Amino acid sequence: MSTYTDLGIELMVTGENAGTWGTKTNNNLNLIEQLTGGFATVSIAGGAGTTTLDIDDGALTGTAQQRVIEFTGSITGNRIVTIPNDVETFYILKNSSSGAYTVQFKYATGSGSSTTFSATDKGTKIVYATANDGTNPDIVDVMANSSEISLVNNNPIKFQDAAGGEFVGIDAPTTVSASYTLTLPAAVGSASQALVTTDGAGTLGFTSTSSFGISTGKAIAMAIVFG
Repeated sequence: MSTYTDLGIELMVTGENAGTWGTKTNNNLNLIEQLTGGFATVSIAGGAGTTTLDIDDGALTGTAQQRVIEFTGSITGNRIVTIPNDVETFYILKNSSSGAYTVQFKYATGSGSSTTFSATDKGTKIVYATANDGTNPDIVDVMANSSEISLVNNNPIKFQDAAGGEFVGIDAPTTVSASYTLTLPAAVGSASQALVTTDGAGTLGFTSTSSFGISTGKAIAMAIVFG
């Protein structure tokens, strides 16, 4: 009798399904194609609650049997999206839901790690489902746990505003004579302090602007004189 993998691919037994191997094999090939490159939108509309993504054995209808999944719909409470505990794969998730509520992606049961779109995060996550424990399997957010991110071709890091239309960007000069790293302070500064280098190794710290020797009045006078 046929068995099925955790992602629903049919494993046929020798001598079984006489006359239907062609159909079933084609079914498997279509499912493999969907698992490796499929895209689906899943509505998670509603108030606080859970949307269950399922695996349909030997079929193309399972909502968890896609590579890219886009969450849609108007949400009026924090939502949870789950997959079966034995699923072992990776997903590209896009949160296109409307409403300022969180969307958590996790296994159906257990206390393993998960990943959550914040109330204002309408972006994309790359995650992998480890199925590393029968009771408490973990979801890993690839970018959140990345040890280093490198942007090439002088591209900036962009911090978008709430509407997503405008941003503040930070990038490197066109040519860097020698690589260096800026290390942020361990704690926030106070009013009338500026962020300055505290050594020759790129360590940043907050320093009172009064220590610069230029008072507000002098700064205004210099601006008038020198423009």
